[in-house]
Amino acid sequence: MSTEPAAAGAATPGGYDRRRELQAFDDTKAGVKGLVDAGVTAVPTIFRHHPDSLDLEATSSSTDDVAAIPVVDLSGAPREEVVARVRHAAETVGFFQVVNHGVPGELMAAVLDGVRRFNEGPAEAKRRAYTRDTARKVRFSSNFDLFQSAAANWRDTLFCELAPVPPSPEELPEAVRDVMLEYGGAATELALRVLELLSESLGLPGDRLREMGCAQGLNVVSHYYPPCPEPHLTLGTTRHTDANFITVLLQDGMGGLQVLLDRAGAGGGRRWVDVPPLPGALIINIGDLLQLVSNDRLRSVEHRVLANGSSDTARVSVACFFNTDIKGSTRLCGPITEGGNDDPPLYRSVTVREFMARVYSEGLGGRPLDYFRLEH
Repeated sequence: MSTEPAAAGAATPGGYDRRRELQAFDDTKAGVKGLVDAGVTAVPTIFRHHPDSLDLEATSSSTDDVAAIPVVDLSGAPREEVVARVRHAAETVGFFQVVNHGVPGELMAAVLDGVRRFNEGPAEAKRRAYTRDTARKVRFSSNFDLFQSAAANWRDTLFCELAPVPPSPEELPEAVRDVMLEYGGAATELALRVLELLSESLGLPGDRLREMGCAQGLNVVSHYYPPCPEPHLTLGTTRHTDANFITVLLQDGMGGLQVLLDRAGAGGGRRWVDVPPLPGALIINIGDLLQLVSNDRLRSVEHRVLANGSSDTARVSVACFFNTDIKGSTRLCGPITEGGNDDPPLYRSVTVREFMARVYSEGLGGRPLDYFRLEH
């Protein structure tokens, strides 16, 4: 596979064929880890991002900026104070970390370990799970938008559709078979708890968002970020927003997640801010559909993951994406007019299936909210 420097999608003097390179990589069914295991010492062209999209110089790790990601103790204050803290985080940052959330630490460690063992286990087990058939509830691949994106990301992904109808145990890889469903159940309890707080923060009854089905569907997306020989040339995950209602993210102790925030009051401009690993914490972020139904009161914020610059240790994360029943629901989602919100609707009503179709047509890094925004 070619490792000659070139801008993503650009032709080299030797007649570089990007499509052929993408197909050759996909045909290995070994993912990015397969490249690392083969001893690659340079980032192949298909993974090289244009310098403008990397924007690494706009990263800030100052104490003030890192502190911009709120930490909310779900059990350490009167409920009205917790609601106020969640409201502030969801309206201003779109991201917050939660502690005392009820998900056992040993369960969090077990699911991270299972994902790592799957990715570092027998290649044949991964090849059997490797597919781009979105009808399969459990699938392994590298870059769901591999053939659409301007540049691929340095990561592999195990996708598990756990709700509303879970897969049979036999469909799950052995390494995660005993833990994935249990972790998904615990994450769902947390998501419903946070949705209650968010409902109340919008001036709505606590069960309003739950009744809308905002956590009826659950996709667990486990990312594996192998060490990258040239992390300054690529990304682990391109900048994007989450196309769902709410995300519960578990990251290991290596970090790499960054959020794009307006730091006008702290030196000016929009800057990438690190989300530091906090032992025992889980990360909550607002998705596009929650911004839509809240009529822009809650913020779905762009974020990304840096390529793993470690020389020998892979980074692992487990993201739980909560949504309605994408395949079965025909319910329209539109701006909620209750809760004292007198502002005119900013978006047209849409089914989640239509919204997700737009997401897949644009690929990672698109901004589907803009497509459904009304003109005023």
